[in-house]
Parts: sequence; structure tokens; C-alpha cells
Amino acid sequence: MTWRDALPGVRGKLLRDEPLGPYTWFRVGGAADVLFLPADADDLADFLKALDPGVPVTVLGVGSNVIVRDGGVEGVVIRLAGRPWAQITTGGDTITAGAGALDSMVARASAKAGIAGLEFYAGIPGTIGGALTMNAGCYGSETKDVLVSARGLTRAGERVAYALADFAYTYRHSEAPADIIWLEATYRGTPDDPAAVQARIDEITSRREQTQPIREKTGGSTFKNPPGHSSWKLVDETGWRGKLFSVTGGGAKFSELHSNFMINPGVATAADIEGLGEAVRSDVQSKLGVNLEWEIKRIGRPS
Repeated sequence: MTWRDALPGVRGKLLRDEPLGPYTWFRVGGAADVLFLPADADDLADFLKALDPGVPVTVLGVGSNVIVRDGGVEGVVIRLAGRPWAQITTGGDTITAGAGALDSMVARASAKAGIAGLEFYAGIPGTIGGALTMNAGCYGSETKDVLVSARGLTRAGERVAYALADFAYTYRHSEAPADIIWLEATYRGTPDDPAAVQARIDEITSRREQTQPIREKTGGSTFKNPPGHSSWKLVDETGWRGKLFSVTGGGAKFSELHSNFMINPGVATAADIEGLGEAVRSDVQSKLGVNLEWEIKRIGRPS
């Protein structure tokens, strides 16, 4: 009998050998050994407490900033999807959002409540859980600028609470333990006219639509900006904008619209997409002497 034959009982769904490609924006990747869709936080906590501690656990949000490798993901993949994970409440100058809430929905809720400061979330294609993990930001603002506190679960299912200082945030990085599964976050903005907040959100949304390939199979920004550099310029300088790269015969490329965004033009594999990123990293290092660090998360086993 294997660990998959002795999984704890749940109120949510346990799916064995579930293909993960459909859950990601790139639409590539292999299957999860087990995909768990918990009903709520208590369901998730009870599952983690009863799960064999030797079984790897990976959290997958809306799959907007991840490459799932073609060999699939070992252990249990947890996806926080549905209404219980996307609740948003406001009060005064604060807003609390579930880890499964889309960043853009949080921005819109803040506008409706007349809370300024979270407009930048309208430009981030992900969920609050991912934003907490990587100090997500754009257009000059970051999560650390508005976060007050967050609550989550350890791998053992124990509840934890973190204040902003506990994250020790730096650019696209947090010092919080990587195995915490975030449940919700509380932010503080500043009171403002709802129409003015919405106008700034509309401006960000329009700018994003004009400059990013948001209707393609993409994964958002591929690389972090190295100190003193813009990643898209480095990709351009080495001639990779729009250049098709293939490992398996399908092929991936950096978008002609924004050269820090990789896209799957049709039948790319995860190996094509990750291989493209590594080829560019190598080329930029060799020709320009600059190290590009991945911003996109890569999970799972190679094929």
C-alpha cells in the first residue's frame, strides 16, 4: 500500500493523477500525484495534520506565474479555489482578502470601498496567496507597502499569524517559511474618493492591456529586474524578442509585445518554455555579464 492509498478523509475533492496543464496560464505540464481542492481552511488544516509528513506538498493558485514541468508534481498539490477562499471584506481603511482571491478583484473591492493604495493589484495576474509569497508588485508599488498581517497554516496544519515585519520583504522575496500555506491577508490603505481610485485602476488596466500579451498563454514577468537593469531590455539586446525556441518540436518564444513575457504560441511543452528561459539566461550572462533570476516559479519533475 502506498501513501496515496491512505489519504486522510476530506470534505473537499481528492483527484489522483490529475493533469495540471489546464490549471495554468501556459496550459502545459504533467499531472499531480494527487490534487486536493479543500472545502475550507478547517478541511485543509485537518488534512495536513493527518497527512504523512514525508509527502511533499505544493500550493498552486490560479497558475498565472508558474511552469509545471512535463513529468508532473510529486506528492499533493493543493489548490485554493472557489468562494470559501476568495472572500473579501472591508472596514474603514482596511481590506481583508482570502488567499484565493484574485489580486485584481481585491483592487476593485478597494475602489468600491474608497480605499487607495491597492490599485497596483489590478496589474498583477495572480492571487493574494502568491502575492504574499513573492511580495508581488508593479508600477512602483509592492505588497509590503500596504500589507498589515497575514494568516496561514504550516505543513503540519498549525495556524500561524504574521505581521508585516515578520516577512522581512525585499524585492520579489519573503523571509517567511516557504512551506506556509497562506489563508488570508489584511491590508491598510488610505481613504479616497471611490471614483478616483477606480480611475487609477482603469488606467493601470488599460496600460497593461496595451503593453502585455494578456490574451496569450503566458506566465507574467519571466525574470526579476537585476539591479540597474530592465529584464525586457536585456532580452531585447540579446535578440530574443519573438524568436521561437524548441526543445521538443513545439516551441515557445518571448512576446513581441513585451519581451519579458514568454508565451506558448500553440503546442509548446513545459520543457520548451523552461528551456527558452534558461537559454536566454545563459545568453545574457555570456554576452552582457548580467545574471537574470527567474520570477516565474517552476515546479515538478522533468519528463
